[in-house]
Amino acid sequence: MIRLLTNITHFTADWLVRVAAVGLVLMTLIIGWQVFGRYVLNSSPSWSEQASLALMIWYVSLAAAAGVREGFHIRIVALENAVGPRTRLWMRIISNIIVGGCGLAMLVWGGQLVAKTWSHVIPSLGLPRGLAYLGLPIAGALMAVFSLERIFEELSGEKITDEEDPRWS
Repeated sequence: MIRLLTNITHFTADWLVRVAAVGLVLMTLIIGWQVFGRYVLNSSPSWSEQASLALMIWYVSLAAAAGVREGFHIRIVALENAVGPRTRLWMRIISNIIVGGCGLAMLVWGGQLVAKTWSHVIPSLGLPRGLAYLGLPIAGALMAVFSLERIFEELSGEKITDEEDPRWS
């Protein structure tokens, strides 16, 4: 069961990083077009700023969720390395519980934000404002699942030497 969950989450995290990378490239192209339009054509497109902001919310949220799964988020391990293995285990479990709780908060409050802003239209794009924020609850749910997986891995006794552990690659 744990192996199936690991395979699914690994596949999902890989795709999250790919989608986030595409979002970053698209945002860079849009901002480049906006700068070109403003300084060369003397007319920047009206939709570029809102489109790039929406893309940024999505790709940052998705990459953050993948970071929980793949362990490429920022973490200071000095205290963890200074304690014994049993304390280290519980520190990691508690840390993953906190991250999972933050993911659940993003799911709940991000979902409320989406619901409250869905009826507002982004004028320059003609899309619901809630669509721009939809990445928040999705990423929150994924963070909670990825944190739960990390807790299961810790409790299974599998040795995790570092957040960028090769078994996650």
